[in-house]
Amino acid sequence: MSQLEILPDSRARTTRDIIFRGSESWVPIFCANCGKRGGSCPETSTFIFWMCNPCFESKGHITGTMVVPDHEFYAKLAEEQQHVFGRAATRNELLQAIAEDATPLATLIKEAK
Repeated sequence: MSQLEILPDSRARTTRDIIFRGSESWVPIFCANCGKRGGSCPETSTFIFWMCNPCFESKGHITGTMVVPDHEFYAKLAEEQQHVFGRAATRNELLQAIAEDATPLATLIKEAK
């Protein structure tokens, strides 16, 4: 049995508060341990597991999973945008990077989903 099969999904069973970003709908996610509201993920995601920082600090790392603190991920994303564009990218530039799917920036953006 893989980790994905035993970890709980962090989306609510009943979806409320859907956010529309362009033509894509995003749903809220919640801490798998305490239920604290977190960010959002595309509704089309097949699986999301998230723990808030206090729960992660008290429960620790789950064996067999990758852990990247949000601030480190977003710093890396900002660094890549600076490298590619010399500044923070616009929404349209990010969408184009995803559509082209041929750059490290596109890979990072997709990891965030």
